Amino acid sequence: MPSSSPPPTRTRADQSPWRSLRYRCMRWWSLANLVSNAGTWMQLTVQNLLVLQITGSAAATGLSLSVQAAPGLLMGVAGGAAVDRWPRRTTAAVSQALLGAVALTTALLIAFDQLGLGVLMALAAVTGLIATVDGPACALLGNDLVRAEDVPSAIGVGSLVGNAGRLAGAGLAGLAVGVFGTAAAYTANGVSFLFVAAVIPFLRPVATADARPAPAATPDDTMTVREGLAFFARRPRLVALAGITGISAVLGRNYGLTLAVLVTGPLAGGAGDFGTVSTVLAVGGIVGAVIGARLRNPSVRLVGALAAAGALLQVVAGLSPSIAVLLALVLPMAVVESVSDTAGTTVLQTDPPADMRGRVLGVWGSVRTVWGLAGPPALGLLMELAGARGALVAGGLVIAAAIGAGHLLRRRRVPDPVVTPVLAPHPALSTAA
Repeated sequence: MPSSSPPPTRTRADQSPWRSLRYRCMRWWSLANLVSNAGTWMQLTVQNLLVLQITGSAAATGLSLSVQAAPGLLMGVAGGAAVDRWPRRTTAAVSQALLGAVALTTALLIAFDQLGLGVLMALAAVTGLIATVDGPACALLGNDLVRAEDVPSAIGVGSLVGNAGRLAGAGLAGLAVGVFGTAAAYTANGVSFLFVAAVIPFLRPVATADARPAPAATPDDTMTVREGLAFFARRPRLVALAGITGISAVLGRNYGLTLAVLVTGPLAGGAGDFGTVSTVLAVGGIVGAVIGARLRNPSVRLVGALAAAGALLQVVAGLSPSIAVLLALVLPMAVVESVSDTAGTTVLQTDPPADMRGRVLGVWGSVRTVWGLAGPPALGLLMELAGARGALVAGGLVIAAAIGAGHLLRRRRVPDPVVTPVLAPHPALSTAA
């Protein structure tokens, strides 16, 4: 009889939030994303200023952002289907190179004073269209570089890299524009995209069933947009995740809006006070990303519990009597939100089979665009009707109640398992060892 080996024990390294960085390709990918995020935020920092310089209109600034987001709403599912159909590394490398070309083209037009509003809108639309493919391709490529149990760590590290790139990019933007002009930010972003495109061909996915690259397209492929939508709609976990995240995005989480009104209104604070609140939010997001990276097999139930906890913290924050009390609540709010995001992203990117993940992320991108467009106006209207405190309290209560009701409804629909008694075999009929 072969001896059975004891189950492997988890070491401290296996539970480390940095465990994904043990993979050499993941280290290169994280470095590339740090460079790319810094370049992106350099461009975003000056983009609104550029539109204002060209048009002198705040409405045009908002329109340029909507034009860039529109392809995600209309073409997100098609972009995800393309990611499933085409080789992933090639898709990511080409999309990064194209984004770099758009940024460098914009830089040249700025340098030669040839960038008008029409051209700017067209470039914004092209950028948004490419992003419908680039987003899911790069997200799934990063997951391919680690084993399935280390995907939460990869997502957490990605969140930290994103925050670090944002801080670095915002600081470098002021320096670059002050010394070299607005075109420098776009040039830096274009070069950062090309750097990522140059790194991708050297990345090697981990050889596991979940991480194998997508198969090449054939005439018989059925990787259609409709199939992606149908799969998402038939997957209760994904529908529940979309519901939880959607209601949280619309009635909560937009703290840059609600807390700004709360601090400068009922709490009688100033811009400096809101700056302090924003800093605490950023710190909480980083702490939450580290905690979230320790997860191994997060569930939708965990996402719902965290979202409900964050909503209740939001209710208490809305009742804060002072900025000091608000600051004490803001940190756990940001931590819970960040851990919930990491858990939800992990479920989203690992729950579907490997050949469906691009389309699932495409559907998610379209839905997320709807939330992004609907959230600020909905909160703005709610604050007009109920004030900042009322919006935070009412929004938090609705979120928590909706998640609780969904949990109770699910428990009612899922029947209790039927336990069938198992009779021990008669000794005379037993198989000899």
